[in-house]
Amino acid sequence: MSKHLIDLVDIRKTYGEDDALKNINLYIRDGEFLTLLGPSGCGKTTMLRLIAGFTMPTEGKILIDGKDVSAVPPFKRRVNTVFQKYALFPHLNVYDNVAFGLKIQKLSAHEIDTRVNEMLELVNLKGYGKRWIDQLSGGQQQRVAIARALVNRPQVLLLDEPLGALDLKLRKGMQIELKKMQQRLGITFIFVTHDQEEALTMSDTIVVMNEGQIQQIGTPTDIYNEPKNVFVAKFIGESNILPGIMKKDLLVNFMGRDFECVDSGFMKNEHVDVVVRPEDIDMVSDADADAHLHGKVKSVLFMGVHYEFLVECGSVTLTIHSTDYVAPGSDVGIIILPDAIHIMHKSVKPEELDFTTADELLEAEMDAELEDKDE
Repeated sequence: MSKHLIDLVDIRKTYGEDDALKNINLYIRDGEFLTLLGPSGCGKTTMLRLIAGFTMPTEGKILIDGKDVSAVPPFKRRVNTVFQKYALFPHLNVYDNVAFGLKIQKLSAHEIDTRVNEMLELVNLKGYGKRWIDQLSGGQQQRVAIARALVNRPQVLLLDEPLGALDLKLRKGMQIELKKMQQRLGITFIFVTHDQEEALTMSDTIVVMNEGQIQQIGTPTDIYNEPKNVFVAKFIGESNILPGIMKKDLLVNFMGRDFECVDSGFMKNEHVDVVVRPEDIDMVSDADADAHLHGKVKSVLFMGVHYEFLVECGSVTLTIHSTDYVAPGSDVGIIILPDAIHIMHKSVKPEELDFTTADELLEAEMDAELEDKDE
């Protein structure tokens, strides 16, 4: 197990009367790829700035290699940052952009040349040293920014939504490249994003945040399959979140019937939240004797790799993903197997959550427009 490289201890950060971060306790291991994930305004960039030294905590301590660096300025920390807008120097070519920090350190010309060329090769820009920044694509500019940060050999590389300005295809390619770089170098990457897919694809550890607090810490698999509360279940992927009653260990009642599950340790007849992912629900023939529930397909959306169905089952509408097409209006049977069911202690209702991502706002606006048309 790797040692703790960074420890945030009882961190609180306020701006005026507002808490940007509240009671943060987090450790980051040496050589780890850790992602801070959450909606806009959740405090993830503030946490990154605290680690970088761009801002100081109101309360608490920041330890790097066991030393308190809470009041240490950025240039004295072995931490470098890659910003979303890259902050490259347009009047310098690629080589001089990457060499900038080394020249300030007054290293020898031979040392500078060796390290710059090593970094350009690492980010697949060998032979690009004499090009100007405005001659590069967005992805190439981002690689220059990463090379400039890595050439100083930091213990930690901080990345503040560095893929946000790239198109979808390029962004997916850079996700793979960044992970390969981190594994090859063996240094700690701390990555900030609001994109759940990026976090799940790249991370060793994900820290899910909301309203200045940590909601859950875990591996991508744990975060997706075992969300600790409604916020995490709704923010990471899509979920059907249903009220239920835990009858006993391995048995839960929801949607009017009992289902076997794999969860235990709850109180008998405890009111719980039941999470079922859309891809874990099987649609079968309405006449199938194994069907647990029966419903009617209300709508179908083609999503590229699958269809998204809204299926009305009595008073509940389930979201279901399947690669098999079923026409709207069809009667279907529904099977939900035990390992598709995840039980959580009762939390706030999904509609009470305050999401501020663009996707959520757009979805709300579209729902409102549809309601107006129906009326």
